[in-house]
Amino acid sequence: MRWLWIVVLALPLLAQTSTLEKNYEEAIKAYEADPQNIDKLIWVGRRLGYLSRFDEAIAVYTKGIGMAPKDARLYRHRGHRYISTRRYTLAIADFEEAAKLQRGKKDEIEPDGQPNKLNKPLSTLQFNIFYHLGLAHYLRGDFDSALSAYEECMKRSRNNDDSLVATSDWLYMTLRRLGKKGAAEKVLGPIQPNMNIIENMSYHNRLLMYKGLKKPEDLLSDNADALTLATQGYGVGNWYLYNGETEKARNVFEKVVAGPQKAAFGYIAAEVELERMNHQ
Repeated sequence: MRWLWIVVLALPLLAQTSTLEKNYEEAIKAYEADPQNIDKLIWVGRRLGYLSRFDEAIAVYTKGIGMAPKDARLYRHRGHRYISTRRYTLAIADFEEAAKLQRGKKDEIEPDGQPNKLNKPLSTLQFNIFYHLGLAHYLRGDFDSALSAYEECMKRSRNNDDSLVATSDWLYMTLRRLGKKGAAEKVLGPIQPNMNIIENMSYHNRLLMYKGLKKPEDLLSDNADALTLATQGYGVGNWYLYNGETEKARNVFEKVVAGPQKAAFGYIAAEVELERMNHQ
């Protein structure tokens, strides 16, 4: 009866894919009815991204840039998909252009393409620009530049606990990579167990682990979904790496990249770490 369990487990994924396909088709129809509308073009790109059609999404944003070269949103979203396709230098160039275009402007809430349980958007355009810029630098191993980006991102992370924990986690890891353990510990000051977390539970759990309030093994449950395993797993692997337990780190990173979430930041980061380890 094992085949029955495989079918049962696959049903939610099939349903999700069907919904994503439907959303993409609706976005295409809306754009075709108004092809000069940049908002609708952006949604076509975003819907393609959710379907892992990253190169097509990049092509859509590139077309949009040709139409509206001063729209920071196009560079922000294209940069994200450059990260998805492991083109970090191109991503950095896009995020830096987006940051330049947003300089001196009022920040704006960014609508969610995959809404959280409260259907409440939590991040802003400028938050996402600096958050992803920091990530691209981090993945390239340029931790000094990542630090500068995350410090800018932190200025835009005070509106809610979800943004705070997301930025705090990558800022903490960046500081640890730079050997600034004391500064990293200060990042953990505002992090508490009873924070109002709506969607970034994995980052919150990682931070609680850094504070010693959770154990590494608590974050590696076999019952965790693939995205949670990728996100929490990378944090655990990194924790072992900081503390000199290289083989434990390698084992966790390998567990992460054995999963299916290839576009998850934890997966990409674990992939980068394994590549570094294999070339040392």
